[in-house]
Amino acid sequence: MSSTKRLKRLRTGLLFTSPVLLGYAIFILIPLIFTIVLSFSDYTIGGKFEWIGLTNFIDMFSGKDMFFFPSVKATFYYVFLSVPLIIVFSFFVAILLNQNIKAKGFFRGVFYLPVVIPLASAGIIWMWLLQPDFGVVNYLLDAVGLPTSRWLTSENTVIPTFILFALWNSGSTIVIFLAGLQSIPAHLYEAVEIDGGNAWRKLIHITIPMSSPIIFFNGVMGFINGFQTFVQPAVMTSGGTATNGAMGGPNNASLLYVLYLYQNAFKFSKMGAASANAVILFVVTIVFTLLIFKFSKSFVHYEGDGKRS
Repeated sequence: MSSTKRLKRLRTGLLFTSPVLLGYAIFILIPLIFTIVLSFSDYTIGGKFEWIGLTNFIDMFSGKDMFFFPSVKATFYYVFLSVPLIIVFSFFVAILLNQNIKAKGFFRGVFYLPVVIPLASAGIIWMWLLQPDFGVVNYLLDAVGLPTSRWLTSENTVIPTFILFALWNSGSTIVIFLAGLQSIPAHLYEAVEIDGGNAWRKLIHITIPMSSPIIFFNGVMGFINGFQTFVQPAVMTSGGTATNGAMGGPNNASLLYVLYLYQNAFKFSKMGAASANAVILFVVTIVFTLLIFKFSKSFVHYEGDGKRS
């Protein structure tokens, strides 16, 4: 092929891909570069741009920014407890919803319904239901003789309450698992039955291995979304404030990282510090995603490849 034809094909390809490339540049690449540049500055909204080098990062890791480590601790506590629970819960709910039972469509709709409700609206409803003194949940618990809880108003229970909310709102994960389960060939289960295998052997030797790519996908997306959790603490615990005005629920126990980033940017107008927070979040997300990809080689099995990959 002559160079003229290759150049013509390149121009044609670039022409057809230009909307995607342009959108990527405008909405992802340029903001990313701008954020990295701002992270080395002391820029405030409406103020002057002042280059300060690594000062924002030093302030975070040296403890000068008193909210960095509490937000990291709260976020890691939430993510590493919620994601495995959501994966296990959604997987077994999907298995139940995949059975040949009556009103199967109704139950599937019930579990997916929370996803349709906007997060902010759902958060406000949960906040009302879990109000410790007048909430319906504590009223019902007290009526049947069970201990009540402070839920969102105690630093010991606020993160577990967020996790309960995440489990309630895991309909999308359940649907993805359900789609994966329905793609497992029925003859594999029949082969186990012929060999005398029970439901447990079907689960261990067929369902879990064949669902491992879906488990891997939901795990990656769960960690990414977990690190970016914002609406729950912003809506459900916005009433709890620290002495200097930081919004993080009881004793800042619900100050998740993205809420901390948001406050730096739009409450305290510290765009330079917020950009540094965003860079740290980006790096941490990339590192954990790469680690998951690396360790997935030992347990993710793809049908037809003849090996674990």
